[in-house]
Amino acid sequence: MSSSIILTVILIYFLLLIAISFFSSKNNDNYSFFLANKKSPWYIVAFGMIGASLSGVTFISIPGFVGSSQFSYMQMVMGYLLGYIVVANVLLPLYYRLQLTSIYSYLESRFGRNTYHNGAVFFLISRIIGASFRLFLVASVLQLTIFDAWHIPFFVTVSITIFLIWVYTFKGGLNTIIWTDTLQTFFMLAAVISTLIFIAHNMQLNFSELINTIKTSNYSKIFFFDDWKSPQYFWKQFLAGAFITIVMTGLDQDMMQKNLSCKNKSEAQKNMYWFSFVLAPINLIFLSLGAILYLYSQKNGINIPIKADMLYPTLATQGNFPVYIGVIFIIGLIASAYSSADSALTSLTTSFSIDILHIEKRYNIREQVKKRKQIHILFSFILLIVILIFNVISKESVVKELFTIAGYTYGPLLGLYSFGLFTNYQIKDKLSIYILLGAIFLSYITKILLFHFYTYSIGFEILILNGVLSFIGLWLIRKK
Repeated sequence: MSSSIILTVILIYFLLLIAISFFSSKNNDNYSFFLANKKSPWYIVAFGMIGASLSGVTFISIPGFVGSSQFSYMQMVMGYLLGYIVVANVLLPLYYRLQLTSIYSYLESRFGRNTYHNGAVFFLISRIIGASFRLFLVASVLQLTIFDAWHIPFFVTVSITIFLIWVYTFKGGLNTIIWTDTLQTFFMLAAVISTLIFIAHNMQLNFSELINTIKTSNYSKIFFFDDWKSPQYFWKQFLAGAFITIVMTGLDQDMMQKNLSCKNKSEAQKNMYWFSFVLAPINLIFLSLGAILYLYSQKNGINIPIKADMLYPTLATQGNFPVYIGVIFIIGLIASAYSSADSALTSLTTSFSIDILHIEKRYNIREQVKKRKQIHILFSFILLIVILIFNVISKESVVKELFTIAGYTYGPLLGLYSFGLFTNYQIKDKLSIYILLGAIFLSYITKILLFHFYTYSIGFEILILNGVLSFIGLWLIRKK
């Protein structure tokens, strides 16, 4: 597929997003930017959150991940369902009862100003890293399919990607994102389903034969109970999935900001239930895509890329599939990038504005809008820099790196909220940062020692360990 076709598709898609932004951002103020005036229909939020949750990591990295880990990712997805129940019934009622714009405001009322700032900073770090990983993955594919042929540097590719996201979010914020995410989710799912239909037709398989081919392949194993030391062991992944959902959804301003834009608590909970209900089969579809991509490659003598993340992009854009599949893939790819990055940029702006600068207390209405726009630009540049750094140091599968780092950065939030919800103790506010940093350090040292002395490999469950150590540390600095 030619670079000019890909570029044309991107421009048309971008213009569509601009149009949505124009109609959804009229007469917008900070309340609309941060919470969409609390008028978002729950079913629109639920559908749009699918795209934001999946992102480029699921769209590209999960299919590639199948080659080394089979369907073990579904063990985490099962844990996700438990996590969403906790979010819907424990955290959402709390946030609505306190009428929060930033969910980290809870930490100030519960523990104090220092702990509040610490929690917000850990979110900012977590979301910057997560959004950067996702954008890096998509920018790498754009570089491979378009800009390498034109000898355009990766720096320019990333800059263009972030600029396009900034353009359609700087004014409307969440009010725009609620609707653009819906469109992006649709295109992402359309790309995956279209690819599966094409490959099934090419391999002369009807629907039941396609399912059976995937089921009987070497890639379809879901449950791993045989080696408790393995990162793929069921209970490790199941529990990690549950806690990852609690922190990366329930304790994440990005995801919760959309839920808080619903009219009331009941609609927000309804959104969460439906969202979790459809997420499991959708993840199974992505894993099935991964299996069939490997089988298709083997049948046609196609070499698997060294970086498994590039399997789907390579097949879709390098002449292995028809042009129309490549076009749909590019649209799905861009949709997967924008659906997570646009909301990340908005939530970073929201958290920094409210939690760090406290603009609603320090400035008048006009100055608040001005400061918010400046912060929006600032985080656009920060994402650019982090992506370029990641391009230099990345060696492993993106999905593995994403959740591993999330275990360290979201762990302190898990400890803070657990201690706040399940105890009545106050803490020595000024000491909390030392406890949280100490928990991260001890988690890392524990991981190294366990592998060195017992060949026990800690995987995604590092999040749980970090959260437990944070909880214990907070207990030690409680006020008696």
